[in-house]
Order: sequence, then structure tokens, then C-alpha cells
Amino acid sequence: MIGWVAKRHFGCKTLDELVDHEFLTPGQLTRLQNGQSFLWRVRFALHILTGRREDRILFDHQINLANMLGYEDATYTLAVEQLMQRYYRTVMDLSRLNEMLLQSFEEAILMDPDAEPETLNERFQIKNGFLQTSSDDVFTNDPSALLELFLILQQNPDTRGVSASTIGLIKRNLYLIDEEFRQNPRNHRLFLSILRAPTGVTHGLRRMNVYGVLGLYIPAFGRIVGRMQYDLFHAYTVDEHTLFVVSNLRRFALSRFDHEYPYCSHIMQQLEKPEIVYLSGLFHDIAKGRGGDHSELGAVDAESFCLEHGMGQYDARKVAWLVKNHLILSTTAQKKDIGDPNVINEFAALVGDQSHLDHLYVLTVADVRGTNPKLWNSWKATLFRDLYDLTSRALRRGLENPIDREQLILEKRAQARSSLNETGIDDDMIDAVWAMLDEDYFIRHKSNEIVWHTKWLATSDTESATGLVDVRRQSGGDGVEAVLYTPRTHRTFAHATAVVDELGMTILDARIVALKNEYSLDTFIFIELDKRTDIDESRLSEIRRSLTKVLTAGGGDVAAVTRALPRRARMFKTRTVVEFVKSPEPGRTVMELVAADRPGLLSKVGQTFIKQGIDIQTAKIMTIGERAEDVFYITGESGSPLDDDAQERLREALICELDEHLAK
Repeated sequence: MIGWVAKRHFGCKTLDELVDHEFLTPGQLTRLQNGQSFLWRVRFALHILTGRREDRILFDHQINLANMLGYEDATYTLAVEQLMQRYYRTVMDLSRLNEMLLQSFEEAILMDPDAEPETLNERFQIKNGFLQTSSDDVFTNDPSALLELFLILQQNPDTRGVSASTIGLIKRNLYLIDEEFRQNPRNHRLFLSILRAPTGVTHGLRRMNVYGVLGLYIPAFGRIVGRMQYDLFHAYTVDEHTLFVVSNLRRFALSRFDHEYPYCSHIMQQLEKPEIVYLSGLFHDIAKGRGGDHSELGAVDAESFCLEHGMGQYDARKVAWLVKNHLILSTTAQKKDIGDPNVINEFAALVGDQSHLDHLYVLTVADVRGTNPKLWNSWKATLFRDLYDLTSRALRRGLENPIDREQLILEKRAQARSSLNETGIDDDMIDAVWAMLDEDYFIRHKSNEIVWHTKWLATSDTESATGLVDVRRQSGGDGVEAVLYTPRTHRTFAHATAVVDELGMTILDARIVALKNEYSLDTFIFIELDKRTDIDESRLSEIRRSLTKVLTAGGGDVAAVTRALPRRARMFKTRTVVEFVKSPEPGRTVMELVAADRPGLLSKVGQTFIKQGIDIQTAKIMTIGERAEDVFYITGESGSPLDDDAQERLREALICELDEHLAK
């Protein structure tokens, strides 16, 4: 773009001539040439790798490209991550030069050079709609103006941007942002004023990042600029993800975006000091790539920063707590059985009070939404909100008065019975169904699910059934819920997961309840792999037919899943890890499985369980890019927890079965 405009308007044949026209300084020309040289080198390497013209740094090529260009793995950073960080930093620098040069061209070609500037203060003015310094020595005379500029932009939202000459001045004066600058109380006030501004917070931070100011003012942030993580989970560089998180929080805070996430917006707009959660968002991943726990390290950085900036100890500790625990709500909702009162009581004790819960909830939603556009779905939204609501209830009761299982069951039964009576299901029919169910069923299912299951079973022939199936659109979500009633000998999990996988859907949750009549009642929630939300009746009928066909066949051999592994996922060789942890509820074992995500994974796990005599109670399914991180609540065939020997046999069997492909 720069070359085209230079040739068309100024008749320049080379970039060097732009220095003669005073559109580039010699230093800027060097940066432009170095950036071009790096990109051309990468491009040439791509052509050698592919044997054809290829101008995209596709995921598949990045490792080979890094090796070809001489990068080597370091202690905490892969060679491919080093290459891509240099790439992103290069294009960010070129982007800054591009903005400055095109603006210079615009000013020279289209704007009135004699326009009268509008004075804002002794340091800044607006000319032709662009903010500029009143003189070239503004930053050297008053280094704080390097931060004040962004506050001025927020206060003047109609400004078109920063003038080209001022962008150049910022770059040439970045050396002024040193330790003395960072310790200056005036700069502390300016930075917090930028975060507290009613408008322009996200734009201000993004512009600070592009101009190189943010990474120098917060050196830890400077280390994550352009940093990528080589996986299929994180779609953005760490700095870009961080700014997306702050942007999401800002949208929650502004009433004009209430329609997007009303629940988050309501909570966010009640927060007394929103800058606490903005700072938490800014620091939550700031320690990525240093080794160790990035949450722990980031919490230390966050607390120090807040205290240095004059925030009170309580607020500083709250920011640090949010950074340290920014993953806990997400992992609790997705990996633990939040229907279990013990889980809720434990989480409520960790959170401590409603204020910490409110801040953690909006930060978690903003974080997950800002990690990868494909990650967020109605299932996660429902899980997070359910955990938030249940924890709020526990906090209202008081930590000294935890939720009682018996009371919870009574409340659910009463709600469900009332709803069922309204639909014409009498008490005798209800009691006949509920006689098959134990207390765990009522703990692990919501009232609306209890109503659905009870009505379905009460009006079905359960005496001679070899396999009953019902499906519906997910209540309050975009997925599908299926309930299966089958003889326990069928081991439904392995069959059902294979069918669902072959249909191009991914399972999110599975709950298996052993009934008192030697049958089991299994509930699954799954969504389309392509994230389609227009699930119509024909699709529901297809799912119902496919599940019914395999379940009424008598529970024979499990059908193979023929769907191919996605191309990108083949780049990774994730080894299976199986860990057993203590269950918060006695009588069962919790197994955590990390494995390469691929079609048919859950069905293979289910078949291994059959061979090892394992019964599943609940499965929490969580996919993180190329990895599956699933949690299974299991027992032995006798209904008791697994002893050490049984655990070891199961671990060996799963690793043998699931890592078979790595040997090929």
C-alpha cells in the first residue's frame, strides 16, 4: 500500500525516496526495510516448503518453517512460538508505520495544511480532525504526556485519530518510559483515569499497545506482546486475547450492549469499581511463558501494580485473587458435578462473598469468549450461570449453614410434582416412576429434566422395552438433549457416544443412573460440531432413529466411528494421561482423562470400561483444542469405588487403547 501510493502520487521508485520527501525518517526506513526483509524470507521459505506459491503461514507449515529458519526450542518457549512471536511483532510494527505513512499521505494530498488548529491545552491540539502535539518537544519536556495523549483521545471521541507526525514522535520518545516514569504518581493517576473513563477504554488500550506504550508501562505485558501458544485452543496471541477480554468486559458495562449478554451486563453494571475487573482482565494471562503457574505469578504482578498505583489493599488483593483464580469457575462448572451440594459448598467457601463471585463470573465469561470464537456456546453459558446461581444461594444461606441434600431433593420433588400435575400426570403415575429412582437421580438432575423424564416414562411401556429413546432441543440452549432407557447389560454409553459422534455431533455431558429394576436411565447433552443452532424436527428425528436402532439391537458390538480426524489435529501427538482423585462424595471414584481428541474417543473409553467392569455415573466432557480433558465419576460392577489395583488396571488399559495410534 505504501509503495503504491508513493509511486502513484510522488513518483517514487523506491522506499528510500520517501526519506527525501520527508515522509520517512532514516530510522523508520530501516524498520520498514527490516520488516520487509523478514517477511520476504518467511515467504520464500514457505515457497520452498510447499513447492508452490504460498503466501499464508498456515498452521500446518509453522513448525517446519521455524526449523528451516533456524529457531530452536527453549526452556519455556517452542521454536514455532518464537518464530510466530517475531512475525506478530513485525507486522504490528509495520502496521504502526503503515498508519503513520498513509496518514502523512492523506495530510499532504487531501488536507488543508493551513487549517487553524483547535487548542486543547498547552500540550495538545486538534488539526484537520487529528490529535497532535503543540510542538515537537512536548514529550521530552513532559514525559507524562505520553499517557495523557490517550486520555485526551477518550475525552474527545469525535477525533479521527492521532496525526502522523505525533505517531512518529511517540515512537521516538518511547525511551522516556523508564522506571522513573513508571513510579511517577501523576502517571499512575493518568493510567487509572484511562481505565475509569466512561468511553474509549478498549480503544485506548489497543492504541497504547500498537504504539508500544502499554508494553513499556507494564513491562510484563511487553513480554506477552505477539506471544502465541501452539495449540488449537488459543486463537489469538496473548496480548490480543487479553485486550479482547477487556473489550468483552467493557461491552458488559455499557447499556447499549445489554441485549448481547443481559445477565453479565446486569451484574457488571452493579459493580462499584469496574476498574478492578478491567485490571484483572489485563493481568490474568500476563505471566504466560515464564514457566510455573501463570495464575500465581500474575497475581503477584497484579497486586504490586495496584498498590504502586495507590489502590487500597482490599482492592489490590481482590484484583490479585481474581487473577490467581480466574480459571476456577470455568473448571468447576465443566469438570465437577455442580448438582452435588458438597461441590457448591466447597466453591462458595473458596469465593467467600457475593462481590468476589460477581467479579469472577463476568471475568470468566469474558475470558472464555475471548479465547476462541468457537469455544463459547449455550451449554457453557448455562453451566456458568447455574454455578453462579447455586453459589449465590449458598452464600445467602451463609457458609456456616451449607445446602442440605435432603432439603434440596424435597424442593426438586415438590417443584416437579406440581408441574407434572398441571400436565395431567397424577400422583400414582409419578410415584410409580419415582419408585425406580434413588436420591442421586434427584440430586444430579434439574426440576425441568425430572418433569420430562417422569412424564415420558409414565406414558411409555417400560415393562418389556429393549431400548426407549426420547430427544428434544436443549432447554434454554442450542444443543440436543437425549434420554435413553435401556437394560443395564447394554452398557449404553459406548453405543450412544459412537452414534452421536458418527452423526457429526459432540457430547458435552452424560449422566447414567442405575434404576432399581435392572435398567439404566442415561441423559446426554450434545451439540453440532459445526455449531449449527437451527436444529429442526427432521434432525431430531434422525438422531432419535439412529439411537433407537442401535439400542434396540440388543447391545452387541459397538459401531465403528468412520468420521475423519480434522487436518489440524493431526499435527499433535497428545499422550494419554489418567489420574484418579478423591471424590467429594463417598461411594465413587473420580477419574480425570487427558487424551488426544478424535472421533470415537468416548466410545473407545466406554468399551474399555465394559472390558474392565466399570460403571459410569457421570461424565463431564471438555475439549480444549486438540486435547480432550474429560472427567468420569465411576464405580466397579459391585457399585463400590475402585481400589488401587483396579485403578492401575484401568489406567494401563486406557493408555494402551488410546495411544495405539501414536505407535503407527
